[in-house]
Amino acid sequence: MQNRHFEDPFLSILPKLDLHGETTDMVEYLVKDFITLNRKMNKLKIQIIHGRHGKRLKERVKEVLKKSDEVSKFYIYGFNDGLTIVELKPIDKKN
Repeated sequence: MQNRHFEDPFLSILPKLDLHGETTDMVEYLVKDFITLNRKMNKLKIQIIHGRHGKRLKERVKEVLKKSDEVSKFYIYGFNDGLTIVELKPIDKKN
């Protein structure tokens, strides 16, 4: 029997930021820029890959998302605890 990796088609349509290999100092800048860019493109659900091991990146991502006024909610993806799904607030288009 082959070991098959489950791939959720939901994730394939979401923009993703992979933070593997990044330092905790860079996380804030990368996450903020990724959020801003996706909101401008009206992509209101994104994924941030921070990995499972060495929880420093995961904790730093959580800190940045908690402080952001552009985030409506975020949660750890149920099938992979090295991935956070982020829901963004739409840009207010009032003039």
